[in-house]
Formats: sequence, structure tokens, C-alpha cells
Amino acid sequence: MAEEESASAPRIAGLRRASAEDVPAIAALVRAAYSKYVPRLGRTPKPMMADYSVSIARHQVWVLEEKGTLIAVLELIPDPGHLLIENIALLPAHQGRGLGRKLMAFAEEEARRQGAGEMRLYTNEAFSENLAFYKRLGYRETDYEPFEGTELVHLAKRLSPGHSKK
Repeated sequence: MAEEESASAPRIAGLRRASAEDVPAIAALVRAAYSKYVPRLGRTPKPMMADYSVSIARHQVWVLEEKGTLIAVLELIPDPGHLLIENIALLPAHQGRGLGRKLMAFAEEEARRQGAGEMRLYTNEAFSENLAFYKRLGYRETDYEPFEGTELVHLAKRLSPGHSKK
């Protein structure tokens, strides 16, 4: 099923759709990836509080596995005209290898394949390295939203038609 759903997307070895069995590993991965932000925010980041069993049931959740260990998660939510990246997280030991860039390219190709002309995402203003990363990939700030004493920064990127099937 996952191969059919991502037939035109860039191939990333070890990337597959998440299943209910992945929930504990996803939660642990997200905790590891976001724990560095707890001191910056003075609270637990939103992704660390998510119920990933619900995410898997309702959204398109992808996991990247390497040597039997989940090292990344990508959660996508289709909306009319755009695809929202709800979460993208990598284990800290695997950051800096270009995997985030590959996962973002995969998400954009999935958006094209699903007929969406735009990618959207949001991140906390305190996650400055993430904001810089998204901007390097062509995302532009579109809105700001107060959230538990900080601001969420909404970003978007118009997609070129590329080679989607839709």
C-alpha cells in the first residue's frame, strides 16, 4: 500500500507508512527530538503531547527506519489545496545527514501527487534553527498565532507542478 501511495515520490530507503505498532517508537523518537526545546519554551512542546495512535489513524504518518530503529517521523495532513506538515522529527544522532531535506522533498512530492499546489507547516518561534531550515527550502512566513506564551509561525510554499500524477 505505501508503495502505491508514494509511487512518484522520491525514494528514501527505509521510509514506510507507520502502523499502530510504531506508536511507542514514534513517541520516544519525538521525545528525543524535541526535548532540547523544553528549556527554551519552559514547557513541553506540542509534538511531545500528541497521541500518535490517533495521528496514524487520521493522518498520513511516515517513519524512516534504519537498522531496525525508527530514526524519523513525518506526519502529513491533506487539506483542500494544500498538504500540511504537522510534524517532522529526527533522532538527534541522525540530524545533519540531509535526511530532513529528503523528507521535506518527499512531502512536497506527495503533495503534488495528491493534487495539492501548496505545502504548509508551522513551528514555534523559539525553534530558530527550524525556521532557518524551512526558509532555506523556500518556505515563507504567512501568519503568526499566539500559543501558550509563545508564537507559532505559519509558513507556506507554492509548489511547481513537477511530475505529479494528478
